[in-house]
Amino acid sequence: MNLEQRIKAFAKLGNFLKQFNTSKIEKNDKSEFNTLFFDVFKVQINRAQEYNGWFNKENVLKAFESWSEALTLKNLNKWTSNYNFNGEYAPKNVAIIMAGNIPLVGFHDFLSVLTSGHNVIVKQSSNDKHFLPLIAKFLEYYNPKFKNKITFTEGKLTNFDAVIATGSTNTARYFEHYFGKYPNIIRRNRNSVAILTSNETQEELESLGNDIFQYFGLGCRSVSKIFIPKGYDFNPLFNALYQFKDIINYKKYENNYDYNKAIYLMSLFKLQENGFIMLKEDKNYASPIATLFYEYYNSFDDLLLKLELESEQIQCVVSNKNYKDFVKFGETQHPKLWNYADGIDTLNFLLTI
Repeated sequence: MNLEQRIKAFAKLGNFLKQFNTSKIEKNDKSEFNTLFFDVFKVQINRAQEYNGWFNKENVLKAFESWSEALTLKNLNKWTSNYNFNGEYAPKNVAIIMAGNIPLVGFHDFLSVLTSGHNVIVKQSSNDKHFLPLIAKFLEYYNPKFKNKITFTEGKLTNFDAVIATGSTNTARYFEHYFGKYPNIIRRNRNSVAILTSNETQEELESLGNDIFQYFGLGCRSVSKIFIPKGYDFNPLFNALYQFKDIINYKKYENNYDYNKAIYLMSLFKLQENGFIMLKEDKNYASPIATLFYEYYNSFDDLLLKLELESEQIQCVVSNKNYKDFVKFGETQHPKLWNYADGIDTLNFLLTI
């Protein structure tokens, strides 16, 4: 199976996923192939919340929608055009240890391994283990040559040549101990931040709400902290975020809101809050669910230096400033194929192991 065939398979998958989006679920192709997979995907989407309370239907569909936008022939060709796939090498077995904080969070690694021509051994998180096997079946049905290239395991990883592992900062220590002798990418906890200057438009602040609330703020690309200038007026931000007020009606989110608010009040922390999100001044990056940390800055240049020094804690930075490493408001959860987690070029790693 050559690169062109692999790209066509994932483009076919992207086209299939377009049938599942936040506006509607609608079968566009009446073929037997589509019917076989459409129905089983639809059932799994409707049942996802039974297995993971954070995987409500809206968030699952948002994940599908994001990947359907990414997996086009144009994007896949643009992504792969920057690499040399002409080298002669025997496919290696690459183990992936996946996180499970948001739907399909490990899919990019899965995509990268198969696109590179290697074989993938997947160890899924118990929090997200139902969609990727369906995707694997889809690919195998579309092109039977995938059948010998995809393996799922719940036991001890064996017979692998390289490892991509994603977990917490604590589990990363164990990953380094067990997998340090193999070529590896080991990812730790990271969070995303936004820089506000008081010059943001209403539309930009509303878009920031998507960066904060999508997936209940559980993703590494979710904005968990904002940097604000001295004397910042919170009213425009709270007004913009009001459209997300219904998130408090989701019981798991409400429970976290009530619990964390009680802790803060008992600890006499000063809060800014509006009934569905709390803003707390804090120098840390990882904020609890239903909480957004904030920190004041004196100068933009000093803040850039701080973020550079602490870059290993940050996944992405949101701002409307014209800076090459910034992400636009509302786009943190829509990375391009070439926007790699932790800034590590996964595809280059795979093509050079």
